[in-house]
Amino acid sequence: MNYTVTHTTKYTYSDAVPVCHNVVHLEPRPLPSQKYHDFRMLVHPEPFDIRSGKDSFGNNETYFSIEQAHLGLTVTAVSRIEVVPTDRQYESPAWEEIVEQLKTPKQEELLEASVFAFPTSHTSVLPEIREYAEVSFTPGRPVFEASQELTSRIHEDFQYDPRATNVSTPIMDVFASRRGVCQDFAHLQLACFRSLGLAAKYVSGYLRTFPPPGHAPLRGADASHAWVSVYCGDAGWVDFDPTNNMIPAMDHITIAWGRDYADVCPIRGVILGGGTHNMRVSVDVAAEDPELDEI
Repeated sequence: MNYTVTHTTKYTYSDAVPVCHNVVHLEPRPLPSQKYHDFRMLVHPEPFDIRSGKDSFGNNETYFSIEQAHLGLTVTAVSRIEVVPTDRQYESPAWEEIVEQLKTPKQEELLEASVFAFPTSHTSVLPEIREYAEVSFTPGRPVFEASQELTSRIHEDFQYDPRATNVSTPIMDVFASRRGVCQDFAHLQLACFRSLGLAAKYVSGYLRTFPPPGHAPLRGADASHAWVSVYCGDAGWVDFDPTNNMIPAMDHITIAWGRDYADVCPIRGVILGGGTHNMRVSVDVAAEDPELDEI
């Protein structure tokens, strides 16, 4: 499956901004299940300085600064990505076995995974959340099987509501209201895993959406998406999408991963001045196969 992804972010300011500094996570991450053939990022106004590298989690990261007065900023990232099917085996040990291994990591793989077992400001470990997780993580249950059930329960118990939360909404408010968006559900599931001592990543990317039958795809109608990846021992890292109750496959595109949203925010930065400002985001995930676009 070949995709062209166009992600455009536009900022407008009521007062001129003389200088801004930004860090961007928009370039796809190469993986066994996906590879990207091209990536271009256009910034207007033209940056004074721009450079690319890797962050501490191995994600592609771009830094740029603008040092001229501007009333708006537009960042457009265009990626051409190939997603390939994988033949995965999901046999996994009991979840308690994984927890014990993470407590005293003796292998490099476990040491790297243990970084994702600690709570963060977005994934607080609370008694109520651990109790919710324990319904699925019964004694001796394989970690993959328990994770799959937890994914289904979050999907069934929580309602998708883009008006219910924002990027600063505490996880306990999401848990109490049973409402939120993909970012909230990913943080909730991460908190469940980490409350038990398991390692799990926040994954940022895109999800290809399909128009209703008989309707053409709308440009910019797709969106950034978030899901999780949990460490399953010999089965490796396995992704789960609690928003859609599925294991990500051909319709999911991975950009970056971290401990939570703050590590992989698509664009973050600081500005001087600017007054009030407005942000608009447009995402288009287009399959390059014409027959698939007609589905």
